[in-house]
Order: sequence, then structure tokens, then C-alpha cells
Amino acid sequence: MVLLLTRTYFPDGTNGKLEYEGKLICNTIELTWRMNRKRVSCIPEGKYFIRKRYSKKFRWHLEVVDVENRSLILFHPANNAMKELNGCIAPVTKLSGPGLGLLSRKAFEKLKTLVYTILDRQEVVELLIISKL
Repeated sequence: MVLLLTRTYFPDGTNGKLEYEGKLICNTIELTWRMNRKRVSCIPEGKYFIRKRYSKKFRWHLEVVDVENRSLILFHPANNAMKELNGCIAPVTKLSGPGLGLLSRKAFEKLKTLVYTILDRQEVVELLIISKL
């Protein structure tokens, strides 16, 4: 399975569209691009793998692995990238501004259900991040 995240960059946040086989799963919000600096930047464009992860804070969620010079890059609910994210990716149902979204938990559950179904079949889930042309 390959998830395609197409980003649009703004000074106040990064918005994205997450698709699978050409169909929209959800929108995304992230921090702005700041040269991949920990806790203040979105991650670089490229190809990554996704796995299940559990923590007390987020319970079951998704982790983006093998990000250069970064760790614990997660998919988790958030509606304001600048206030709630430290480099992670937040699924949102609707974008409401640069780095801002609505109904994140609903979008996160939709994404998690889809990805967990694939991972439970022992299949690989890839994330390809590109810029909107």
C-alpha cells in the first residue's frame, strides 16, 4: 500500500492531501518547513514506511519510520499545527487555514482503520510525500 501525501507550504503551516489509489482519505496539517529541525519543522519530502505504535498519550496510532535525523514522527489528532505538533502529521477532515483543520479525531480514526487493516495482513505501508505542483 502506498499513501500519497501532497503538500502545500505556507508561512504559518503546511497543508496536505492524503490519498490512496487516487482517492482522498483525509487532509493533513503540519508545521512549516524549517530545514528538518527537530520539533519545529515538518519532515522532508520523500518515501517512508508506517508502522503501528502505542503510547499512553496517544494510545494506538501510527509512526513514520526512518526519517533522517528525526524520531517519533507520528500521525495523531491535532487541529492546530503550530500549537499541537512537534514535527508530526495530523489528519483532519477539513482544512480551515494554513496549518489548521477541523474534526481531526474523525479523520485520524478513518486513516488508522485503513492502515491497520493493511498492516494486520502483514503488508507494508509506504508514505510518499511530495509538493503540490
